[in-house]
Amino acid sequence: YDAIKIIGEKTKNPDPLKVLEEAVANASPLLEVRSRRVGGATYQVPREVSEHRKVTLALRWLIGAARAKKGKPMAEKLSEELLAASRNEGGAIKKKEDTRRMAEANRAFAHFAW
Repeated sequence: YDAIKIIGEKTKNPDPLKVLEEAVANASPLLEVRSRRVGGATYQVPREVSEHRKVTLALRWLIGAARAKKGKPMAEKLSEELLAASRNEGGAIKKKEDTRRMAEANRAFAHFAW
């Protein structure tokens, strides 16, 4: 609640929840890689992410990126991370891009997704 209050003060936005929704939407991944064991070898198989899992991962990454920052109260760190994610910046967006790159790199193993 404090983080939303801080966002409202920083942005002068009458509806700071829009910033939260935008941050979650921007941090939501389209693809992820899942480990799949085939014939003694383990492959990182790219898979589409369900709507519910997209939101879960986005929130987890936003909180994780906020926790990684040092020296401020959690509400302030979280508000900064949410504002950054709403502008397509920050740690959660970097994590999303890393996940997308992993899925792209392992596209050759997509045929193992059954």
